[in-house]
Amino acid sequence: MTTRKFKQILSSIREIGLIEPLSVIKPDADAAGFLLLDGNLRVLALKELGQDTAPFLIAQEFETYTYNHRINRLSTVQEHYMLRRAIDKGVSKERLVRAFNVNLSTINSRINLLHGICPKAVELLQDHQFTPDVTRHLRKMKAAQQIEAVELMIAANTITVAHADALLKPTPPEQRTDYKPPQPEQPKGDPLEQIVKLEREMNQVQEKYKHAEKNYGSELLNLVVAKGYLKKLMENEAVWSYVARHAPEILEQFELVLNTVSMEEAVELAEREEGPSGTASAAQAQPKQDDSDAASDPSIDGQLG
Repeated sequence: MTTRKFKQILSSIREIGLIEPLSVIKPDADAAGFLLLDGNLRVLALKELGQDTAPFLIAQEFETYTYNHRINRLSTVQEHYMLRRAIDKGVSKERLVRAFNVNLSTINSRINLLHGICPKAVELLQDHQFTPDVTRHLRKMKAAQQIEAVELMIAANTITVAHADALLKPTPPEQRTDYKPPQPEQPKGDPLEQIVKLEREMNQVQEKYKHAEKNYGSELLNLVVAKGYLKKLMENEAVWSYVARHAPEILEQFELVLNTVSMEEAVELAEREEGPSGTASAAQAQPKQDDSDAASDPSIDGQLG
C-alpha cells in the first residue's frame, strides 16, 4: 500500500471509478464466497475508499497462470493518443493529474510526446513502451536519423534514455535539429554611425588627394630647384665641413633631400618628419663627434661625402 502503483490506482478510482473489473472464481460450488484471481491492489484501494461492492468477471476454469501475464497494456504512443483524446473532449489537465497521481509536467510531457517526431518513427514505436525522455533525445535528430535510431533501439530491445542519448552524441551536426551554424560576426555599433564615419573619412581622403594634385607641380619644381641648389652647396668642402661641425642634424636633412629621386619619396619623408619621434630618431642615428674628430678624421669625411 506504500508503493507508487497503489497510489496511482487509488487516485484513479477516486477520480473516475473502477475501470477494469476484478477477476474471481468460485473454487467450490457449495462455497459461499469467491476466490480473487486478479485485482488485489484494486480491492485494497476500494476498501481504502470505503466501497463495499465492485464489478467483477467470473472465471470458468481455475488456471494456474497469473492474469497479469495475459494483459495487453497500453503502449506509450497509445497512452499519448488517449490523453490527447481526453483533452480534446474537455477533460482538464488538473483532473488528469489527480487521476494518474502525477505532477503537471509529467502530463505535459506525455501529451507532447510525439511533437517533432516523424511519422515513420512513430509507426515503429507504436507497440512499445518507453519513457517520454526518449523522444526528447529523438527530437534533436532529423527525420532520417530518427528512423535509424529507433530501428537500432528496437533491434537491441532497449528503448531507453541512455541508448537514445548514446545514439544522439555521435550524430553529425548536419543531421541534428539543434545545431546552429556559426553566424558571421555582426559589425559593432550603429550601422548608420559607421556609414557616416566612413563617408567623413572618404571626404578627408578626397580633400587630401585634391590638395596633392593641385600642388604636385609646384612642389616638384621646388624640390628640383632645392635639390640642385643643395647639391652645389654641399660640393663646397668648406661649407660641408662647417655644417657638419656645427649643425649635424641639418646636414642629415640636406643629405636626405639630395638622395631623394622621386616625389613619392619626398612625401614619405615629410610624413616621417611629422611623426613624434622622427627628428629624435634621425638625431640618434647620427653619431656624436667633437669638432676635432670631425675635422681631422678623413675616414669620417669620406663617409659623409
